[in-house]
Amino acid sequence: MNKSGGSTNSPSFLGKNRLDRLLTAMVTPLDAQGEVDYQQARRLALSLLDSGSDGVMISGTTGESPTLSREEKLRLFAETKSALGNRGTVVAGTGSYNTKESQELTKEAERTGVDACLLVVPYYNRPTQQGLWEHFRAIAQSTTLPCILYNVPSRTITNLAADTVIKLSQIDNIVGVKEASGNLEQIAEIIHKTKENFLIYSGNDSDTFPILALGGYGVISVASHLVGIQIKEMVEKFLDGQVQEAAEIHRYLLPLVNALFIVANPMPVKWALNYVGFSVGKPRLPLIEPDEKSTNLIQATLKNYRIDLPIPKS
Repeated sequence: MNKSGGSTNSPSFLGKNRLDRLLTAMVTPLDAQGEVDYQQARRLALSLLDSGSDGVMISGTTGESPTLSREEKLRLFAETKSALGNRGTVVAGTGSYNTKESQELTKEAERTGVDACLLVVPYYNRPTQQGLWEHFRAIAQSTTLPCILYNVPSRTITNLAADTVIKLSQIDNIVGVKEASGNLEQIAEIIHKTKENFLIYSGNDSDTFPILALGGYGVISVASHLVGIQIKEMVEKFLDGQVQEAAEIHRYLLPLVNALFIVANPMPVKWALNYVGFSVGKPRLPLIEPDEKSTNLIQATLKNYRIDLPIPKS
């Protein structure tokens, strides 16, 4: 069976029967003063589970991790896991361009009770592939948590090469990769040459169907903030062999996906959530709200879709 197969015995990185095919890369709600709104984060995480997500990924790109302090991240991890309990997975974004700090944050995150960690390719300092291998190995050795690699060269400049991922996949607690390179040939090689239970997640909503078709496992999604049930339906139809129906849903959602990335993530999705009535505040500087032309496009696009996210009553 390939990695996207639908058997109930398919691997989960938690080693449980629940299959974490759809994780939402959750925004970090901020209040009017620009401080983290932990209560609203709890509400959002629960609402995401109610609208199709199997769990949430906290303090990643969409969660504005570069502008969150270590203390804010750790409290966010703890609060979110407390809210979800065993009902949903919490993946903590603990990687950065500093290996030692990544190790320390990962150790502290493990004590908060999160289920796994996400380790981004180091940005700014442009390590070699050997340096990347040593960086990720060092972090994995510092924790018992399952580790998911995160390759997003549009943000980090450096690409995590297929050969490096294949080598890293031999480390027991490096269990998967979130692939946002858009390089389907590279992704195909990773899927083909890693072990059966190594999980390849789409890191771009626009690539989810193609990656599933190559044998990928699931998606860590931004659009699932708004249309999680529909994305879950697309994944499940694909796994059930209803490929044409899954492709139709994927194509239908692409205009919304494109609108949510019209300017840098998470500026559009935060604006969209506020617009539909789920308050998450503005982004933190240096990110700002989208310009008027962008918001007009996002607003017009949203009107064409059913919003799956439960909206709190005012």
